[in-house]
Amino acid sequence: MRRIFVITLAIACVGLGFTGARAESKISPATEECLGCHATIHPGIVEGWKKTRHAATTPAEALAVEGLARKITGQNIPEDLKNVSLGCAECHSLNGSSHKDTFDHNGTSIHVVVSPKDCATCHVEEAGQFDKNLMAHAHGILVNNSLYKTLMGAINDTPLFDKGKVATKPANAHTEAESCLYCHGTKLEVTGSVTRETDMGEMTFPVISGWPNQGVGRINLDGSRGSCAACHTRHEFSIEMARKPYTCRECHVGPDVPASKVYEASKHGNIFSSKNSGWNFTNVPWTVGKDFTAPTCAACHMSLLTDTEGKVVVKRSHEVKDRLPYRIFGLIYAHSHPREPDTSVIRNKDGLPLPTDFAGGSADKFLYDEKERAAVKKTMQASCLSCHHQSWVDGHWERFVNTIGESNTAILAGTRIMTDIWQLGLATNHQKGGSPFDEYIERVWSDSWLFYANTIRFASAMGGGGDYGVFADGRYHLSKTVRQLEDWLNQRKPAKGKPSAK
Repeated sequence: MRRIFVITLAIACVGLGFTGARAESKISPATEECLGCHATIHPGIVEGWKKTRHAATTPAEALAVEGLARKITGQNIPEDLKNVSLGCAECHSLNGSSHKDTFDHNGTSIHVVVSPKDCATCHVEEAGQFDKNLMAHAHGILVNNSLYKTLMGAINDTPLFDKGKVATKPANAHTEAESCLYCHGTKLEVTGSVTRETDMGEMTFPVISGWPNQGVGRINLDGSRGSCAACHTRHEFSIEMARKPYTCRECHVGPDVPASKVYEASKHGNIFSSKNSGWNFTNVPWTVGKDFTAPTCAACHMSLLTDTEGKVVVKRSHEVKDRLPYRIFGLIYAHSHPREPDTSVIRNKDGLPLPTDFAGGSADKFLYDEKERAAVKKTMQASCLSCHHQSWVDGHWERFVNTIGESNTAILAGTRIMTDIWQLGLATNHQKGGSPFDEYIERVWSDSWLFYANTIRFASAMGGGGDYGVFADGRYHLSKTVRQLEDWLNQRKPAKGKPSAK
């Protein structure tokens, strides 16, 4: 077995072009061993890695870069990592004692899942920012919130029809992993091991529940949150990929968060579609007007931007919320952005884990105040002002804030009708031991804020309005839904003196 492995390694190293002084100074012997087999078994992974900065640049070389072009923020990098390429062994054996999926593989201890805590060895600032981000907490935000969990069940549970009635069977782990938790992230757990016959002989591997998953809030086997590969997809970890809107589209396609569809239909999306082949998506810093001429998701929310004279327009941030004064996808109403990333701790005046109450009030002590919103708004608008005059930006923002208010007003009307329906016993909500999301009329109501009001707000924020804010899941559908709620109630509202009935 060992003889075959060494011969395979030698052939692979020659074929991959890793011979010579340059390769010897960069690729560690441990990674060379990995490449010896995986170049043949997993050529897609190896060829992708070969194109990366990780393969071409050592941490010591990255630290030598001065100024805004530096892409590494860790200062205390272990000596054995400083002068080698970051390859298979460097990432999959790092911090092995903290990974519950660490196992022996051909005499080397490795783990399957690389976590943000591993990436923080070199990217400490980025990992720290991301952990303060709502995305990093996305798993807990969903599964630790009793009301959201009810919505998740209403969507994913399997309907059954028996004896003239519809019942439901709870969704299993596989269903949840490929639906809501695909983006929110699963919780990974080692449940045992399995022995497989491979091209290299019999090998034993850990069995991990919740895997595979690259959700932004994934709970990893070292206790960390998130997955850097959600945006910097493995194993290329490409800046270019993270900066293009297709990456964000994977989870923000809608109709609940229709950011991608709105972007595609917007003027910014039009310019991107027409001109992006001539843009530079890899420069750090990213220069407005020189490297690109219209924003992508990353430009507005995360990237380090400079003007053509090298002046910083906006700092890089993986926290995301530090450019967002409002949270515009309604829960049930758009509201000031939460201060803390774990929104499951929020309680409204009714004691529910929601940033707003059903009557339209907000849980203010958990949310940005006016001063905080103004500071975040200034940061967001800095990138806008690189291409637009102040009057344009002010006009756009005035309409956007108006849209938040008007859409919330419409949702309040529908919610008041829905409250009457619950109070009359025509549907059963959480207060009566049921779910506010599973009955037909409750779905009509939840569509109004989960889809239609959200679309109106995203169209306003990202496109300045347009068809997506009117007919494509916009105002037309929202106003229609309020009328549906009213008509449904009127048809079933009991006459005076008569009992109500569903």
